[in-house]
Amino acid sequence: MASQPVKLGVSECIAVVNQVLAGAFPALEVEGEVASYKVNQGKFVFFDLKDSDGTLGCFMTVWQQRVPIEDGMKVIVRATPKLTPWGKFSLTVQSVRPSGEGSLKKSFELLKAKLQTEGLFAAERKRLLPAEPSRVAVISSTQAAGYADFIEILTQRWGGLDIQVAHTQVQGEAAPDQMIRAIEYFNQAEDPADVLVLIRGGGSADDLAAYNDERLVRAIAGSRIPTLVGVGHEVDVTLADMVADVRAATPSNAAQILVPDAREIITSTRERVRRMASATERALDEIRIDTRQWLRQAYDSADMHFDQLLDQLKSLRATLHAYDPQAVLRRGYAVLRGEIASGNQIEIMTEQQLIQAEVRDVKNR
Repeated sequence: MASQPVKLGVSECIAVVNQVLAGAFPALEVEGEVASYKVNQGKFVFFDLKDSDGTLGCFMTVWQQRVPIEDGMKVIVRATPKLTPWGKFSLTVQSVRPSGEGSLKKSFELLKAKLQTEGLFAAERKRLLPAEPSRVAVISSTQAAGYADFIEILTQRWGGLDIQVAHTQVQGEAAPDQMIRAIEYFNQAEDPADVLVLIRGGGSADDLAAYNDERLVRAIAGSRIPTLVGVGHEVDVTLADMVADVRAATPSNAAQILVPDAREIITSTRERVRRMASATERALDEIRIDTRQWLRQAYDSADMHFDQLLDQLKSLRATLHAYDPQAVLRRGYAVLRGEIASGNQIEIMTEQQLIQAEVRDVKNR
């Protein structure tokens, strides 16, 4: 016997269809081209997803849209199929991501222009990294080669660092939210790290798409810890690179930027000490020469002054000798003492004798 048809009300039918769809397809990934993209009331996003043979209506909230899209872009949506109360079949989108190099580039440029307008890439808002950090927070996949290179070079260049690592996915749909939670964790620490580093090795544009996620980029911009981002190869530039305080070309380059090379410091310190020793020795030689010259000048000046004093002494001695009474007496002169007047007694002193005499007569010459 043919099975009897099930009789349902409209609402019951819609509920049953949705139940069947949910059981058969709890989540779908559908790839297609965006058409009729629009945002209503600043909250709700509507667009069609189409290919050459069909069109599907899509719905999502603005909050769920992590990357910019526009008509003509090829995207992959993760969604659940649903029949609306109005009898329209649509996809309730959980996430959307560009597909293909052209769409990835277009989404990148759209978000880049938006963030640039807001000033998130401005040089004046970027901070300097500490010259010699002691505590470093790292967000990366600890299983990735880029992380291993970073740690190896960091250890070779500068030991003794306190490295705190948050292991996250670095690509795929879950990666941006995991990295955002890690940024929040490090920023909320009571004693925060000196610098926050996000690193991953190279990959395709699709592999690096997580670092172009708008909410991740804004989380990096809002970090109270200075940020260093080294993602991909040197030619790869993500929005996370552009918003960071300092961009490194690769994870290895991030390690080189983060800490100085102890070996280079030792070599340069030795060279500075050598130059300082040579300069000090030259300065001492100059001081010795100057001191010898000053002592010679002082000696010559003292010798000249001594000769002058000796000449003055000789002159004084000659003067004293000239006025010495004994010298006068030795030359035959005599010294008379007493009042020279007729009848007075006077004393006459010669070199050898002392004579008492009487003045008999006094005449003027």
